[in-house]
Amino acid sequence: MTTSALPAPPEWLKDAVIYEIYPQSFLDTNGDGIGDLDGVIEKLDYLKWLGINTIWFNPCFDSPFRDAGYDVADYLRIAPRYGTNETMETLVQEARRRGIRVLLDLVAGHTSIEHQWFRDSCADQSNHRYVWAPADGDTAATVSGDAYVPSPGPRTGWYLKNFFAEQPALNFGYARLDPSEPWRQLPTDEWPRRNREALKEIIGFWLDRGVAGFRVDMAFSLVKDDPGLVENSALWREISRWMHENYPDAVLLPESDEHRTLAAGQSGGFDGDFALVIQQEHSALFNNGSVGKLPWQEDDDPCYFDAHVSLADGSAALKRFLGYWQDRWDACGEDRLIVLPSSDHDFSRVVTGERGIEQSFAAFTFLLTWGSVPSIYFGDEIGMRNLPDAPEKEGSRWNPKFDRSGCRTPMQWDGGLPNAGFSSARPEYLYLPQDPSKDRPTVAAQLNDPDSLLNHVRALLALREDHPELGAGTAARVLNSSYPFVFQRGESYVVAINPRAETMTARVECPAGDPELLRGSNATIGDEQASSSIASGSGDDAAVTGPTESSHLIEVGPFGYGIFRFNR
Repeated sequence: MTTSALPAPPEWLKDAVIYEIYPQSFLDTNGDGIGDLDGVIEKLDYLKWLGINTIWFNPCFDSPFRDAGYDVADYLRIAPRYGTNETMETLVQEARRRGIRVLLDLVAGHTSIEHQWFRDSCADQSNHRYVWAPADGDTAATVSGDAYVPSPGPRTGWYLKNFFAEQPALNFGYARLDPSEPWRQLPTDEWPRRNREALKEIIGFWLDRGVAGFRVDMAFSLVKDDPGLVENSALWREISRWMHENYPDAVLLPESDEHRTLAAGQSGGFDGDFALVIQQEHSALFNNGSVGKLPWQEDDDPCYFDAHVSLADGSAALKRFLGYWQDRWDACGEDRLIVLPSSDHDFSRVVTGERGIEQSFAAFTFLLTWGSVPSIYFGDEIGMRNLPDAPEKEGSRWNPKFDRSGCRTPMQWDGGLPNAGFSSARPEYLYLPQDPSKDRPTVAAQLNDPDSLLNHVRALLALREDHPELGAGTAARVLNSSYPFVFQRGESYVVAINPRAETMTARVECPAGDPELLRGSNATIGDEQASSSIASGSGDDAAVTGPTESSHLIEVGPFGYGIFRFNR
């Protein structure tokens, strides 16, 4: 199956630096203990100072918050806890005035049971807005499993849920029919088509109010039983083509990447991919098995950015990540835009378990020079800690291994203010408890410290802007896939990082010219050396690079990093 080419992504996306805001936890301005949009408006100058040019909000639509807003009761209304539609419009305008775009989170596959659509569907046997299995004959035995929930209204039968029982699945059809499930409808049937049109209406409503686009939650789960994602891809191509014709500067990004299961020749219609944090490639870098694991994932997967992992395990983790990344490039091309987050609302933070803030310097050096579109989860820029003992809140505990409260605790602005400047409410009324440690990081404490993580992130973003070859849209060439991790960007830039507590060295082939350290700590490049067979790497990980006339010894001290430009 072939399709006509879709419009190219808007040029601005390549230069985007995304900042994910979990609105409940960013800044509370009315003293109710819950963050709000006025709080974001108040901190727009901070985001501009940092170097952010794109905000991504977790869902902020009206909701009963069974799943922290991922259960939408009204797509066209901002949740009153955050403000009003007018508040969002003001935020978008004020952000644009500072050169910052706003992306919203579109929960496309399900709603809340409190959405009027669901109430109508529960009362009308002919309304197939959602996936309904009728209660006739032997159907009860077929659909009474965990995926189906009995109707709570006058309608008989069961509805399909997506996650929690309060999240009924919208009916976008099934890619294929099944005689054992006679209630299935095809994507071309009336109600699946109605839902497609409803998505366009929602997207257009908010784009008309100035937002720059959407990150789409579980984008490839809409059409059910869809091998190769053929029908899901067709759905999003249709919506993408419509959107770009009417809003050429807007973007659509899927929650996860599309290359894994798409049939040959297909395209999902999105402007880039989103490296899902709970998938293996991100875990290989940042996870240390503390929280945020899906039931089928192991608890003890080693990761590269963990100083306590063995050299062999850390190197193996890095190679896993590089293998996944190569798969992306092979499937989609090296210029495919991929959003890579520091962490997010579903996963443990960079500073988690035994991993301290000192390793964040190397981690952010990687994140902001690797060539992906970076997404910084609020608070990661100051090294906020993951709090695994935080209480369950608004569906944060999906299962015993997947407890997300610890990464959702309120932002720490100023240690000299109550609740670290997040809220004037009494501590027991905060959305979630804050880090109780006396040395908890804050923006105020790091703002004027040139050696702080906050200023390191800011300097990296400025460097990225001044040196476009460090930005997105082109591949990285790996020079050493152990400790230190060394890779080349463009024709002249080499990045070396070491998240370990001991000095690591590697001899690698570098670009011609004299190396200039643009930014670094405990990182040096030795004199050029010619050799017919140079070992690259450390210990058992060493590999032979072959003849070269431009090999250099790179030495990176504990928790060090270096960004070098070779001047000819």
